[in-house]
Amino acid sequence: MPDPARRLLDEHAFFVLTTLNPDGAPQSSVVWAKRDGDEVVFSSVRGRRKTRNMERDPRVSLCAYDVADPYSYVEIRGTVSMTTEGGDALINEMSQIYQGQPWQEKHPVTRVVCRLTPTRVVMPVS
Repeated sequence: MPDPARRLLDEHAFFVLTTLNPDGAPQSSVVWAKRDGDEVVFSSVRGRRKTRNMERDPRVSLCAYDVADPYSYVEIRGTVSMTTEGGDALINEMSQIYQGQPWQEKHPVTRVVCRLTPTRVVMPVS
């Protein structure tokens, strides 16, 4: 993974996750993400549209930009695998990173850990 992509992940940028609906239309939502080596990890909830989309078609795109230089961005394309193991721990860790406090679930849900294995990283040409 190129250094600019690693930097945005390590600096905890907000990412836009795009999945594919059953009709092929894109569906996007903002997610917290972190790096685990060259893979990207984020959390979701079983039953949400994005999770159902990833269960059916694991191809996704994550995009973020540098707030100090909005023309500097990264798009990470790849496939996602999901597991419920560690789901609650991951959302709590991400909440501590992004909000500085423990995660408080509003309703009983099943949390999933989504692990994106990049197949392509797109960045603007300097």
